[in-house]
Amino acid sequence: MAKPPSKAATSPVSESDQVFDLAAELFRVMSAPLRLKIISSLCDGEKNVSELLEGISTTQPNMSQHLNTLYQAGVLGKRREGVQIYYRIVNQRVVTLCRAVCTQIAAEADFSQI
Repeated sequence: MAKPPSKAATSPVSESDQVFDLAAELFRVMSAPLRLKIISSLCDGEKNVSELLEGISTTQPNMSQHLNTLYQAGVLGKRREGVQIYYRIVNQRVVTLCRAVCTQIAAEADFSQI
């Protein structure tokens, strides 16, 4: 006679699965270099699209698309002032993660080989 499945086997999604799913989603959101540049730029404080475009080379539509992705993912917050929309970081965990990864990569990289 077969054993009944354990509680863990019948559980639709374990807590560790949820953690891995959330981490994977966060990494997906941060997987675009432009989004990392946006996050880095906003570490200095709130900016509107024009201010972001001064320091990041891309088109306005592309910038807006990436800002929307970060906003929808809960990384950024926004507020309207007149016709301008100002973006700010609302998820400090993302800043901590970006700094840790980018600092480690920069420390280990030999850019003279690239």
